[in-house]
Amino acid sequence: MRVIASSIRKGNILEREDGQLYVVLSAESFHPGKGTPTTQIDMRRLSDGVKTTDRYKTTEQVERAFVEDRDFSFLYQDADGYHFMNSETYDQVQVSEDILGNQAVYLQEGMKVMLSMFNGIAVAIQLPQRVTLEVVETEPAMKGQTASSSFKPAKMSNGARVMVPPHIAVGTRIVVQTEDGSYVERAKD
Repeated sequence: MRVIASSIRKGNILEREDGQLYVVLSAESFHPGKGTPTTQIDMRRLSDGVKTTDRYKTTEQVERAFVEDRDFSFLYQDADGYHFMNSETYDQVQVSEDILGNQAVYLQEGMKVMLSMFNGIAVAIQLPQRVTLEVVETEPAMKGQTASSSFKPAKMSNGARVMVPPHIAVGTRIVVQTEDGSYVERAKD
């Protein structure tokens, strides 16, 4: 399906002239005072992970690959990769580690994710925006330390490291943003 370059967003899958599929990492439109408006698209080739940047006129046509977004549940991880199950058809799909990238650390058993499928192969994944994790290791709070803008490192139950406010102690459950691994709030449960 051909669309104009300015309508491309992060996460879209493009098919370039070489027949390869690319996932969009970022798309930014520039409107200079003089000259032609352009859209710069940073993308990663799905087959081998090579990153490229293209610049198009904002009205130029690009080929957007037809991908289906489907809901899956995370089952388990083994040497072959990560395994997910379609909740409706019970079909299982294996996803390689390079598609998950640094988000793999946030996967939890039974977690609902959105997989983008192209010809029966998973090409991209979308995790929930936030996950709840338990702090397993952090420094004790220092007396007299102000709460404003001072954060301390903490190790989470999944092994990830997150910067947390000084009042967070070991055993506290917190909410973490999956996109950048940042602290959001103390869990309400």
